[in-house]
Amino acid sequence: MVVYRRRVKIPLVPYQVVLRRGGYNRDTRSRLRDVAGGGELGRLVRAALRGERVGAAAAAAAHPVTGIAGIVPSSLANNEHIEEILRAADEIQDVDPSISRILCEHAYSLAQNLDPNSEGRGVLQFKTGLMSVIRQKLAKREGGIIDRSQDIARLQEFYKWYREQNKVDELREDEMKLRESGVFSGNLGELERKTRKRRKVLATLKVLGSVVEELTREMPPDAAEKLISEEMKRVMEKDAAMTEDVVAYNIIPLDSPSITNAIVSFPEVRAAVSALQYYRGLPKLPSNFPIPVARNADMLDFLHYVFGFQKDNVGNQREHVVHLLANEQSRLGKVLGIEPKIDEGAVHIVFSKSLDNYIKWCNYLPFGPCGINIALLPGSTELLSKEKKLLYLCLYFLVWGEAANVRFLPEGLCYIFHHMAREMEEILRQQTAQPANSCVSEIGVSFLDQVISPLYEVIAAEAANNDNGRAPHSAWRNYDDFNEFFWSLHCFQVGWPWRLDHPFFTKPAKKEKSLLSIGRNKRYGKTSFVEHRTFLHLYHSFHRLWIFLLMMFQGLTIIAFNNGQLNMKTVKEVLSLGPTYVVMKFIESVLDILMMCGAFSTSRRSARARIFYRFCWFSVASMAICYLYVKALQDGTNSAIFKIYYVVLGAYAGVQIFISILTRIPFCHRLTEPCHRWSLVRLVKWMHQEQNYVGRGMYEGTADYIKYVLFWLVVLGAKFSFAYFLQESGILNQLADHMQ
Repeated sequence: MVVYRRRVKIPLVPYQVVLRRGGYNRDTRSRLRDVAGGGELGRLVRAALRGERVGAAAAAAAHPVTGIAGIVPSSLANNEHIEEILRAADEIQDVDPSISRILCEHAYSLAQNLDPNSEGRGVLQFKTGLMSVIRQKLAKREGGIIDRSQDIARLQEFYKWYREQNKVDELREDEMKLRESGVFSGNLGELERKTRKRRKVLATLKVLGSVVEELTREMPPDAAEKLISEEMKRVMEKDAAMTEDVVAYNIIPLDSPSITNAIVSFPEVRAAVSALQYYRGLPKLPSNFPIPVARNADMLDFLHYVFGFQKDNVGNQREHVVHLLANEQSRLGKVLGIEPKIDEGAVHIVFSKSLDNYIKWCNYLPFGPCGINIALLPGSTELLSKEKKLLYLCLYFLVWGEAANVRFLPEGLCYIFHHMAREMEEILRQQTAQPANSCVSEIGVSFLDQVISPLYEVIAAEAANNDNGRAPHSAWRNYDDFNEFFWSLHCFQVGWPWRLDHPFFTKPAKKEKSLLSIGRNKRYGKTSFVEHRTFLHLYHSFHRLWIFLLMMFQGLTIIAFNNGQLNMKTVKEVLSLGPTYVVMKFIESVLDILMMCGAFSTSRRSARARIFYRFCWFSVASMAICYLYVKALQDGTNSAIFKIYYVVLGAYAGVQIFISILTRIPFCHRLTEPCHRWSLVRLVKWMHQEQNYVGRGMYEGTADYIKYVLFWLVVLGAKFSFAYFLQESGILNQLADHMQ
């Protein structure tokens, strides 16, 4: 089986291609008649035409394109249609050179109308080569004047002859009989040959019919009706419907007749396709919205019309969703019946897994839910129907499939999906489907242009500002900075549709601008982290280790100086660990401020407040505890100051231990996770550690945590035992004797 893959247009910098349909005018024909030339280019073109010919458009997807059709420049907006016309011309060259010439002339006319000044890359060479080919065909024709007004009639006559010659009506019947009989199991080559021939013939007829239709557009309606009879129109429409199975697809030909692919007959696939059908609650599509003959309208057609997704993206995601549903249904069990139905459990599993990040994002912010979000929040009693779940699922994958590099902003996609879901909820209340306001522009409806392009262009501008990686980390925004912007409620300031005047969408100033102009540029800077290359990272990144080692060294040294005796004097000296701890935490808070330089203006308010709160707290705590300890040493252990110091130090240590248990032990962490919506719980967690969106739920299991703690207790116990008994104790005893 040949698998054909769609091509979704997602450019490096998204843009809109305006397709200008051109006519086959008299001036173009005159230029074609008068063209002269040849030379080396003409010889190259003739050599190409003598090469291997390519059949139908479907077969061309699996084989390399040769001949003049293989050099159609991609800069032409309608290059695929021009390739099809030239392939058909190459196919029928030996059958009727005159018809082949007409097709080449029409292809040249399309190229001329699409790019009259030959400004696109390779367009001038292509036009020159195509002129040489037409010139060769004109030179080989028999004498006489060419009456180009009879081109449409000749195409119709050849259409009828070609159709009868290849017995189009019998081609499909023969193939169906061969498939149903099962004889082909021993001769797969015969079936493949018949299928290839049918596709080639139908693809050629499709090109002939499209050329006839395009040529008649230049003529008055009355004259066009006289040239093409109603019977001929019906025949051409019938043949066009038969060519639907040559539409490009990945694995499942959903836009094609199912008889050509056995996968479509699987019960799970049929159930998944049936689940996506247009249901009663959806607004009606306009009558002029194109739906393939081989299938009925479905949910993705509705989303295609409302948000302006690309056609190939819609086709890809249709197969994607069908595969996910069919695979999940096969895990739950085989569906039975003549008309299989997808299981509710399969839909719910796919829905929950696919939108898991979006659900967590909604719960994390949190914001006032609406529509879909009400049914997703914990404790909600509202249930989504199977059809609604599939509709939101399709919308999410369509957004993802056309997001280009914005896929690297998962929470940014959640923001886009959230607002598009709200728009869709409003449209669902109407009787007739209407385009979404966020995707409407002067030239049509396009999700790529109106939603993705503005965001991508800012990302591309920032990437171009990094000086090939040599610029400082604080000088440009990377994907993390863009994505972390959507971790707070401030992201809703960019609005919907996008507020392009918001600083978030401001591009970096060009380097040739003066410093004064750069200073006036109110561009959104780093979000929450700026990399500073300094040796201070040795302490800042491992502050817990430094604090622990220094306090253990201080405590063991005090015990060693007192010969291991635990009396009031030893306890009084061991309490000096309190000032040591708060002073080192004060140093850590100072480094937190220094490491945030360059991101203060754009960091979240909670992150800035936490840093300055910790700085103020440890500043006051270090001064107060140091003062109390020095005063307690002066007044003695029986003084009130010593008791106050003892109570303050004990209370602070108790609170720290309690918070550490809640946030470090996995079992307690699971208990506090559902209480994240409580203000007090969020305050305690915020004071202890900044709660970022990514990584907040990453913790090990209880058994693994116990093993981890026991391992380090053994290692550190052995280390400090060795350090105390074999290093500090002996050295300090000798030092004490020497001092005495």
